[in-house]
Amino acid sequence: MVHLVYCDNAGKLGERVLDKIITGVKTMVVRGAAGRKIPHSRVFEGETLYFMEKSTAKISAFASVKSVHNYMKLTEDEIEQTLNSNQSKLALTDKQRERWHKKYLCLVEFENVQKIEPSLAFDHQGNMDDWLIIEKIEDIVVGTSIPYNYEKSRF
Repeated sequence: MVHLVYCDNAGKLGERVLDKIITGVKTMVVRGAAGRKIPHSRVFEGETLYFMEKSTAKISAFASVKSVHNYMKLTEDEIEQTLNSNQSKLALTDKQRERWHKKYLCLVEFENVQKIEPSLAFDHQGNMDDWLIIEKIEDIVVGTSIPYNYEKSRF
């Protein structure tokens, strides 16, 4: 499987998440929720992550999944400890730390980031989440896309 990861485009002092990924400042992404939600337990070592910036239609980089850590039913202290111990890889702003302060966390470390030039044109279909699980990237690229049906995103 491959994964499309939406990145926030507004960071502290205008620093964008995708820029941090491409420059190597950020080597891990986090997703969290009050319960199990995609990509929790659905992303694995060796798979490929594709990155795009929210509010754009461009897939700009990709990387290989190095490791994955899934956490469930964390206490407040455990959430803080998990985010703190991975901060050097996550490179989260205070606002992002607040956003991802959740009981269920999925931390995905990646390596071998490569910029895609020119960027791939994303064929956005209504009602898509901020993390998509697909068979191949061509399934969501303009000109080769297929209707997205969420089958791969179910628990």
